[in-house]
Amino acid sequence: MRVVLQRVSRASVTVDGDVVASIGHGLLLLVGVEDGDTQADADAAVTKVADLRIFSDDMGRMNRSVLDVGGEALVVSQFTLAADVRKGRRPSFTRAADPAVAAPMVDAFAAQLAAAGVATQQGVFGAMMDVELVNDGPVTIVIDTMDGRVT
Repeated sequence: MRVVLQRVSRASVTVDGDVVASIGHGLLLLVGVEDGDTQADADAAVTKVADLRIFSDDMGRMNRSVLDVGGEALVVSQFTLAADVRKGRRPSFTRAADPAVAAPMVDAFAAQLAAAGVATQQGVFGAMMDVELVNDGPVTIVIDTMDGRVT
């Protein structure tokens, strides 16, 4: 599983002209599920996201988690994170998990994050989404998991 985490001042998802999700201060999480990913990978990613200290403390140091600051999360499925660009000029997406596997895993990821105490919203799996964000910092971090652990 690959999660691209962006610390944001705000973020939203629009589908067919309608805003389907929006958050204020917190995290935009682009989530890509690959063949072979398991619930243990999602668990590891959720734990890392919830506890990662990337928000500023009173001294201006990255020392607080999204939980510490009461931030929100917006989870957006993104199969293109599984792109293989090593050959040719067109990316291959053969590593991306089948939607029947990926959709419930993204839903479970979002549900677990909410259960951990982070107010969480989601985009629409498989939809053409317009994702708007204001990256705070900018702070962008890639989290990869394999075999139930962060790699």
